[in-house]
Amino acid sequence: MNKIDPTQKKTVLITGASRGIGRAIALRFAREGWQTAITCIQNRERLEEAQKEIQALKTPCLAYVGDMGDLEDCRQLFAQIEETFGHLDVLVNNAGMSHIGLLQDMTISEWDRLLKSDLTSLFCCCKLAIPGMVRRRQGKIINISSVWGICGASCEVAYSAAKGGVNAFTKALAKELAPSDIQVNAIACGAIDTDMNRWLETAEKEALLDEIPAGRMGRPEEVADLVFQLAESGSYLTGQVLSLDGGWI
Repeated sequence: MNKIDPTQKKTVLITGASRGIGRAIALRFAREGWQTAITCIQNRERLEEAQKEIQALKTPCLAYVGDMGDLEDCRQLFAQIEETFGHLDVLVNNAGMSHIGLLQDMTISEWDRLLKSDLTSLFCCCKLAIPGMVRRRQGKIINISSVWGICGASCEVAYSAAKGGVNAFTKALAKELAPSDIQVNAIACGAIDTDMNRWLETAEKEALLDEIPAGRMGRPEEVADLVFQLAESGSYLTGQVLSLDGGWI
């Protein structure tokens, strides 16, 4: 890969970007002319489709298939980002998974897999992004969380615990990096209209919408807009977990 002049454009990495919220975020940045790196854990075909969409906007895009909860996979990704773009301005930790079911029925392997996907991935990506941001004394880290990390959800104990960890991780890392002019914030999403919620039956979906004051699910593009606003925000906004839930929680 040919290295691009790092002074030319800003660079963003979005994990879990083959579909849904991650894909919408990647396209939002690409429309603004940002160099974009996108990842997913296994669906190469969908990731390459997203890459083509981004490149159609005349924006450079690096697509990488790997497990963001695995430090060695992350090392390879960040080496490619360095080689291709020279630096990283914004890290969006979006990769994750959910698990529906009673805690007593959950296996330890399912627990480990979810925590690796939803929480360990933040550790790996932040660990590798921070040194370059500190050297340049600038950068933004934006973590995609959930309202269940704030209030918890029955039959989603592991997911709620992981997202609660994301929220605490965000607040603590923000304090650690503020002296280096690096901001860390999170977005606690409510019900967003993505594949993660497509399992709902019609009656279940109607009951859910009745609980949401806005009367609808959020759109991935609305999450993407807020992420971009955080990426462009001033340096005094840090350590915040912003709920985007239509007034639900």
